[in-house]
Amino acid sequence: MGSQTREVDVVVIGAGQAGLSSAYFLRRFGFAPGTGLVVLDADARPGGAWQHRPGSLTLSKVHGIFDLPGSHFRPTEADQARTAAAVVSDYYGAYERRYDLRVRRPVQVRSVRRADARLLVSASGTDGTPGEEWAARAVVNATGTWRRPYWPYYPGASDFAGRQLHYADYHGPAEFAGQRVVVVGGGLSAMQVLSEIADVAASTAWVTRRPPEFRDGEINPDVGREVVAKVEERVRAGLPPASVVSVTGLAYTPVVLEALRKGALDRLPMFDRIIADGVVWNDGRRVNADVIIWATGFRAVIGHLAPLRLRESGGGIRMDGTRAVAEPRLHLVGYGPSASTVGANRAGRAAAGEIRDLLAAEDESLQSERGARVG
Repeated sequence: MGSQTREVDVVVIGAGQAGLSSAYFLRRFGFAPGTGLVVLDADARPGGAWQHRPGSLTLSKVHGIFDLPGSHFRPTEADQARTAAAVVSDYYGAYERRYDLRVRRPVQVRSVRRADARLLVSASGTDGTPGEEWAARAVVNATGTWRRPYWPYYPGASDFAGRQLHYADYHGPAEFAGQRVVVVGGGLSAMQVLSEIADVAASTAWVTRRPPEFRDGEINPDVGREVVAKVEERVRAGLPPASVVSVTGLAYTPVVLEALRKGALDRLPMFDRIIADGVVWNDGRRVNADVIIWATGFRAVIGHLAPLRLRESGGGIRMDGTRAVAEPRLHLVGYGPSASTVGANRAGRAAAGEIRDLLAAEDESLQSERGARVG
């Protein structure tokens, strides 16, 4: 470790819901900002992934914003007309101040590696400013998925003469006026896009790999436990986590109901290849297109953990709850079972509690060793 490396008990990487939840419970368990706790975030302002949502997504279209621990999200009537990005950013910012979390931003973590009995977190400013390092007794990784959009490969993609974009680069319906648009994906992102562009585009086609399953009712605690159990089964086996929507199905949210009302949810099976002016199926079906929007989800942002060599042969990281089995000082919150808002708060508390117990046991062992030497 270099002379500029600072020692700290816990580093939390990421300040979305999972990171803020973890930081809140760590503060409650006695880890004070400074030598006890450091929270790093790559974004320039609070809000997690919410701050990147398109301006066309107003709060009134959102099915619900989960409370952060120790706080109730209570939007006003005026908030309903504001963008979800702005409202949630305000909520998260106020939360950081209320609980004195002192998030350092914008900071991009480049690597996490082992260094003696600690984990060395190396970071730099997102603008390329000089790097910093923290030697942590434990690390909570809560980097989410937004910065790693998933683009599946399909034959002919490079031949397409129109425009292709991922949902991460979708900013609203206006730019698709009069165009023929194919939307790929079976989650809420696809629902939002279809609900907004259906009455401005010349035509829309909705394509998914699997038939969608629509579900009545709220995601209550029983459904939440089912989601966590099914995804946890995969990560315990060292497999990549499945998407949450594959477990919960699609609820009849405002955007789903709007898409239905506009007749945009006439689902087609996945096409077989892309051609210059559209997509085709092996049975001869064809849909002409000017634009393909890939609402195909995101993957976990964990490249900075590569030096720890955590991946199993199945492609995932084997987990025991939120703890990485191969590195007990590392907890992944917002990964696998806690990748959705359903499980993030519970996972933050679990990770903070395990870290408290781990470090307390280490301190007790060290005290015993010192006592034995003195005796």
